[in-house]
This record gives sequence, C-alpha cells and structure tokens, in this order.
Amino acid sequence: MISLKPIHDKKAFIIDMDGVIYHGNTLLPGVPEFVDWMYSNNKQFLFLTNSSERAPRELSTKLARMGLEVDESHFYTSALATASFLKSQCPGGSAYVIGEPGLLNAIYEAGFTMNDYNPDYVVFGETRSISYEKIEKAVKLVQNGAKLIGTNSDLTGPTDAGRIMPACRALISPITLTTGVNAYYIGKPNPLIMRHALKKLGVHRAEAAIVGDRMDTDIVAGIESELDTVLVLSGVTDMETMKLFPYRPAYILNGVGDIPRDEIEKLG
Repeated sequence: MISLKPIHDKKAFIIDMDGVIYHGNTLLPGVPEFVDWMYSNNKQFLFLTNSSERAPRELSTKLARMGLEVDESHFYTSALATASFLKSQCPGGSAYVIGEPGLLNAIYEAGFTMNDYNPDYVVFGETRSISYEKIEKAVKLVQNGAKLIGTNSDLTGPTDAGRIMPACRALISPITLTTGVNAYYIGKPNPLIMRHALKKLGVHRAEAAIVGDRMDTDIVAGIESELDTVLVLSGVTDMETMKLFPYRPAYILNGVGDIPRDEIEKLG
C-alpha cells in the first residue's frame, strides 16, 4: 500500500479537465467527492486546460450542467496564458487570430487589436471553423514577418462526444510546413503556463501537485516545473502507454476519487 499523506499535505492542486474531471458531457466517478474534499480541507485549486475554446465562465457553466458548482475563478486556460504572454511581449500589439471565442475574447481583453494586414502575431487555437482561406492568409502574414503562436502543442484532443480529433499542433501544421516557421506554444508542457497557474494560486511549486491524464502534457509539465505529479488512468493514458515515456509520475491513481483516500494499492 502507498500512503497519500504527501499529496494530502499539499496546499494546492493544478488539475487537468478532459479525462480527469469529465469525458465529453459526463462527469467522471469520484469527482464530486474529490472537489468536496478540497473545499473541506481548504485546498487551493485551479482547473488548468490546454483548450483555448471556452472562457472560464463557460467552463464553470459546463460543470454546473453536470451538477458540480465551481466558481469561474478556479479555471485557467491556454487562451488566457497566451493573451498574458502577448501582452507582456508586445503591449498594445495586434494579431490575426484563428480560434474560438474563448481565445478571441482573451486577446481583446489583453489590449490587442485584430489585424489581418500586418499583425505582430498570427495566433492559432483549436477551432471548428478553419478554412483554406484562413490558412492561406496566415501563411502570407507569417511569410511577411508575423510571429507564429500556438495556444498549445496537443496533436489530438477529445470532442464532447468523446471522439479523438485533431488539436492545435495538428491543425496549425499546414502553416508551419508551408512557411518553415515553428510556432511557439504557450500551453502545457510549457513551464510558462505553470508559473502563471502557481502565481494565480499564490503558492510555491513545492506546495502544489499537478493531476492529469496525459504523460506528454500534464506529467512532463509537472516534472519540468518541479511539482509532484499525479497521473490518473481515467483518460488517454493506461499502464502500457505510460511505459513508452522516459519519465514517470510520482503517483498513479485510477481517478481523482482516489485522492481523498489514506492509502492506495500500488499501480505499475
């Protein structure tokens, strides 16, 4: 048996959403108990998602539809991290944005203007409204000197129906392949978004743990940012695929419902 006391002693938790909290529009087992445990033990927590499509208010509303009430202040997205990065690099700049309202609104609120003629940046996030015309425009702008930013480096991601579909790095590939310009990705595993999350929580990295279902984003982000890592097997990673990576999480759980327990059986 493995004691979970070191996890229980953490002041804060950074938690992925897809595959950890829900699949599509279905809340995963043990999630309400885990959230109740965090509230009752006065834990700080932040749901940190690489998805740039929805704003925190929309994510809060989505959980409410599933019966889980969590204030929007507990959410942080790659769109918000991207907007913060752009504001720090080029205050009052401009961007040509391919993405959904969560990304567009975040960039507007960071003081950027939309520009499809000579922007400082081309910013790309997940979208269901991509077109050849938009790709052609983005290629031209990057060739003319606009810097290319991707909200996250995920190749695939789940839809609300639970299917695996192309995500940001797959969708941006026509632009990178055509121009020969590599995008700079803001979301996990970039330590930048992890520092944003820790600052928002107001804790030191030693006081926090990251909980996620993906080895290539959540777990490596925690390792590179020196946080304790908790892999849950409720999402895309199983024990066999975990072995393909040259690093390991500190803890392996079946799901977040295991976290409130005192001990667990060792997995792997």
